[in-house]
Formats: sequence, structure tokens, C-alpha cells
Amino acid sequence: MKKIKVMTISDMPFSVSGVAHQTKIFIESLLKTGEFEIVSLGGLLKHDNYNPIKTKEYGDAWITYPVDKFGTPDIVRTVIKMHKPDVLWFMTDPRYFEWLWAIEDEIRPLMPMVYYHVWDNHPAPLFNKPYYDSTDKIVTISKVTDEIVSEVSPETDREYLPHSVHSEVFKAHTDEVVDKLRTDNLKEDKDKFIFFWNNRNARRKLAGTVIYWFGKFLDEVGHDKAKLLMHTEPHDPNGPNLTDILSRFGLDKGQVSFSTTKMPPEQLAMMYNLADCTINISDAEGFGLSTLESLSCERPVIVNKTGGLKEQITDGKCEFGVGIDPASQIIVGTQNVPYIYEDRVAERDFVAALKKMYEMSPEDRRELGRKGRAHVVKNYNFENIVKRWPELIKEIHKKYGSWDTRKGYALWELKEV
Repeated sequence: MKKIKVMTISDMPFSVSGVAHQTKIFIESLLKTGEFEIVSLGGLLKHDNYNPIKTKEYGDAWITYPVDKFGTPDIVRTVIKMHKPDVLWFMTDPRYFEWLWAIEDEIRPLMPMVYYHVWDNHPAPLFNKPYYDSTDKIVTISKVTDEIVSEVSPETDREYLPHSVHSEVFKAHTDEVVDKLRTDNLKEDKDKFIFFWNNRNARRKLAGTVIYWFGKFLDEVGHDKAKLLMHTEPHDPNGPNLTDILSRFGLDKGQVSFSTTKMPPEQLAMMYNLADCTINISDAEGFGLSTLESLSCERPVIVNKTGGLKEQITDGKCEFGVGIDPASQIIVGTQNVPYIYEDRVAERDFVAALKKMYEMSPEDRRELGRKGRAHVVKNYNFENIVKRWPELIKEIHKKYGSWDTRKGYALWELKEV
């Protein structure tokens, strides 16, 4: 039987970003069925070389071409000509793919375009309608995104399929294992309350704000009572100089520590385990993978109720930590994205959330953690999602066809004037 060939465009699948991780989950879910071949454009990195990459496990069934940004029209044309893919799948913020939609009239006569899409917030981005209308299938990452696409482009074929984490990798470990993790990694801080923050040090992630407000929290409970462990690069050019912030505000005496080593999921799961609570108060968050990983490890979270974080924090009955309602919203934008809300939390609400988790009994935190994991396993089940992706791509290929069997798309339309 002829295999379905899928072309993907996204972050380099072998890198450590959330987009890269979810892309790799998608690709491997297809390859493991034996019914697909993959050709990938892997971008958003500075590459050492641009030679095609093959993996030992999948060989010729998966070829990845490193590209700058996410590629160019000519690169896409070349790959399509060389490999004749049946489906084009792409993922990340739509502003990075305006150039791709600009050549949809060249791509869609040959194959359907499938967009794995996230949008952080309302109001509905009507300026995205030409892009949605130029896509055969939109797969939405969050419930907010699904609502938005249904409002902006209700005729477009869509399906809600959120991110997932592997629950057998991101899981709680025994008290004995956690005690050893704390002793080995935190040493004299092992008995402190540990808050964990795992994000890129980028502007919207508010790393500097988290540090500064964490200091305010310590002023109330004592600087020897809690510690903030940040898995990030403190000198990332896209964010503030975090070591300078520590020095300026007297938090450079061990109250805050950085972990900068890139690590595989198994090691990252250990970091969630040694923490008591994970924080994410980003002002714009499409999904927020770190908090999903934390909940899967039975560690409660403190989050800003924005984007995908709103659906992670609660099942509608219980909050698996503390969800902070935005204290204010401001409209921001660019020439291409004229408007979108940024959600801001207040210092008093954040400090109060830290105190609530700090003062909660260990038993109550464990119970929240257990409920949070149950929520993850039920609603973001890894096995269900990796099963659904191959089914979905086969359904799309059957419905829309490719090349000689292409249907459901015309280069022209008749309109009454």
C-alpha cells in the first residue's frame, strides 16, 4: 500500500521548544503506524549546517531539512517538486506563515493544507480570516482557539486537539526518590518550599516580574523559607538580564537559582518532582506546556487565566492550584496583528497566590496534585492524541485527496455581481 507523505513546517523537531516537542509527537505518531512518510522543514534555529537529517530509527521515512526562520516560497516549491507530499501540515503563530498562505494557490491544487493553530486571546482576530479561509483543515490547540476560529471562519473545517504530555514520563515519584532529588540538587535548600518556573526568558513570559514579586513574597514570609528555581537562560537576548535583577533587588543570596542545561523529558520530570508548585503568569499563553507537565507530575500550579492556561487550571469544579484572574487587559498589536488582549495580573494577587500555596498543608497540595494529574490524563491523554493524529490525517487525505485525486478545492469560483 502506498504510504501517505506528509510535509511539515515548524520549529526544528529535534530542538527543545514546546512547538518542536509537539511536532515530534505528531511526526512519530504517524511514523509508528508504518503508513506514512515525513519530509520536514525545521526552522527557528541557527543551524551549524543545512544538510538533510535522517534518524537512525526511521531512516528514509523521515527527512528533515534545516531552514532559516520557517523556509521560503522557493524552498517549499523545491521540496514539493522533489518529494510530492500528499498533505502539508504546519504549526506555530500565523504571523510566521503569511508568506506560505501567499502561495496557497500553488500548494492547494496539489494537496490540502492543515494548520495546527493557537491564538492566545479575544477579541476574535478578524484579520486572520483570509488565512483561515485559505486552509483546508484547522486543528485547534486550545478551547479559546477553537471558539475564535468558529467565530472568524465558521465554514472552515476544524477540530479541537490539544497538546499532550506523556503521562508515563511526566509522573509523580515516590517520597524517597523526591527526598534524594532534593538532597542531591538543592542541598542546604532541600527543606525550603520550592517554586518552579520553566519557560523561555522572553518578554511575554514575565520572568523579571516573577522574580521581583517573589522577593515581595519573601519579605512577608522570610527569605529563608522558600526558593524559586527557574529553568531558563538568564541572559537570553529576548528577555531581561535576570542576574542583574537578582543583584539589584537583593535576591542573589540563594533565594533564586537558575537551571540552564537543556535536558530530556525524563530529567525535566524530575525537576517538577522536586518542586512544590509550578508558576506561569505569562501575559499571553497559547497553551503553556510547562504547567501541563507539572500537573501530570502531580504538582499544583499558579497560573494567569489566559489562553490555554484557563482550561488547564480547572475541570469546572476544582482548581488544581491557584488560577489568577487578570487584573487588567490592554490591547496591543502590530501592523499585521492590529489587536489582541494582553492579560496582566496584579502584584497583590500573585503574592497572595504564592502565600496560599505556601501555607497549604502538604496533604492538601498532594490532593490537588492528584486531581490535576487525573484532569491531564482525562482531557490531554497522550495515548488518545497520538492515536487521533494518524486517523485525522488519513481522514483528511481521503476527504480532500492529493495531486491527481485532489478534490474539494478549485482555483476559481463564480460570484453573482
